[in-house]
Amino acid sequence: MTKWTFDKSRLPSRHVTEGPNRAPHRSYLYAMGLTKEQIHQPFVGVASCWNEAAPCNISLMRQAQAVKKGVAAAGGTPREFCTISVTDGIAMGHEGMKSSLVSREVITDSVELTMRGHSYDALVGLAGCDKSLPGMMMAMVRLNVPSVFIYGGSILPGSFRGKDVTVQDLFEAVGKHSVGDMSDEDLDELEQVAAPSAGACGAQFTANTMATVSEAIGLALPYSAGAPAPYEIRDKFCFTAGEMVMELIARNIRPRDIVTRKALENAATVVAASGGSTNAALHLPAIAHEAGIDFDLFDVAEIFKRTPYVADLKPGGKYVAKDMFEVGGIPLLMKTLLDHGYMHGDCMTVTGRTMAENMALVKWNPDQDVVYPANKPITTTGGVVGLRGNLAPEGAIVKVAGMKNLKFTGPARCFDNEEECFAAVSRREYKEGEVIVIRYEGPRGGPGMREMLSTTAALYGQGMGDKVALITDGRFSGATRGFCIGHVGPEAQAGGPIAHIRNGDIISINAETGDISVNVTDEEFAKRAKDWKPRNHGFGSGALWKYSESVGPAYKGAVTHPGGKEESVCYADI
Repeated sequence: MTKWTFDKSRLPSRHVTEGPNRAPHRSYLYAMGLTKEQIHQPFVGVASCWNEAAPCNISLMRQAQAVKKGVAAAGGTPREFCTISVTDGIAMGHEGMKSSLVSREVITDSVELTMRGHSYDALVGLAGCDKSLPGMMMAMVRLNVPSVFIYGGSILPGSFRGKDVTVQDLFEAVGKHSVGDMSDEDLDELEQVAAPSAGACGAQFTANTMATVSEAIGLALPYSAGAPAPYEIRDKFCFTAGEMVMELIARNIRPRDIVTRKALENAATVVAASGGSTNAALHLPAIAHEAGIDFDLFDVAEIFKRTPYVADLKPGGKYVAKDMFEVGGIPLLMKTLLDHGYMHGDCMTVTGRTMAENMALVKWNPDQDVVYPANKPITTTGGVVGLRGNLAPEGAIVKVAGMKNLKFTGPARCFDNEEECFAAVSRREYKEGEVIVIRYEGPRGGPGMREMLSTTAALYGQGMGDKVALITDGRFSGATRGFCIGHVGPEAQAGGPIAHIRNGDIISINAETGDISVNVTDEEFAKRAKDWKPRNHGFGSGALWKYSESVGPAYKGAVTHPGGKEESVCYADI
């Protein structure tokens, strides 16, 4: 173990700890029990999204203590703080989901403000749920101080009558229950066993997708994102992250040295290869935006188009994150992608080595069927596909992992919010072959770009998941399966074509060619738009109003500020 010595003359914390003028500031640090030696060491913010809202965050405080021990062992002074997290599993299916995507921006902003306000020199960020992962990574890139990301880990699978289950099974059970295919007693039993431990949803939903991204983009230590939350090895990863951030300070390796265009392409590659969440197409452009890199939905979709689908993970496949960790983890997935030319090996990572150097000692495991070799994939195209057409000039996205039919054409059945649609689905007020449209759920129109898992899962529970299609300017959960197209842009609130679709218009979706179109001419769209006005979403003040007023389009990441391109002074250089 190396205990580094540092010259603080170039570090941000010098503004708080050095010189006679900072005697008042140091008195506060002494008040918290710090020694003179600790005060004059680098200060490392240890930010966690710990809360008692959901199992994905409940273990983060314990893991943060291990990080702090690692920081201290390597000559740093850790300073722990918390930020918020809105957990989609709890927020799903009601007004609470409007807060979810907004929370990503609040997490990033609050970490930035805490770091700036107290002049911390580096950051170790712990996150456990869908929006907290990208939110924390965005903060790292924005601040550009040496940083290491730590995932809180996934939940263990539940067991229901001898079968592994996840929360996805529960959402779909609601649909079964609504049509009499599941009893009250069975539903009650399932809900008590589906989530047996701390950790984020166990399949390749958004949290595990973005955890996979954290290793592929280079901000997390190899293997650290795969270990389930209850595994004691998580404390070793956390301790090592604390040590490693001190080495990054010493070597002045920063997030923007790591998060490059090539690293973003690596991240998009692992999303497609693992059949990951469509939400990655929202979060990768947002992370890129913090670095001042143009990388939008169409750039992500290009990577998806050329990437094989190789990790047989739920919801489209058989396995969960724990299974992949136990056969070789995310490095096993990256190893086969790198060996067959799908990833860039020359990207720097938080180990201080390149991706190729990290992968050099990773051995392929032939005695498993969770991850297929990239030259013998499950399917030759990625598990996620970008779409574009006259219905979505700014693009849309669909998860095709596990789907057999990649084409769908049918008449539109339109709803102006998720509640209307869910009520209709619950009453079976739709027909096989229809394309269900949920609009005014985009970033501005929702506001907040809700996920639609309750509706899609109910359709599957009713046995109709592959008999209808669903499109929205909102989002879908990483747990969603079936022909479900999200992020349709421009959104309805901005006057996009989705606002002007009418019941019965014929919508055609082709995930093979990447096309989404409706049989409405430009002239007819213009005619329909004449008397159109944006809807009053009902939020005249507060955080959701503020978000609606500032948020940009989904294809650019639904971001709320100009980004790294417009930055004149980087925090790390103050």
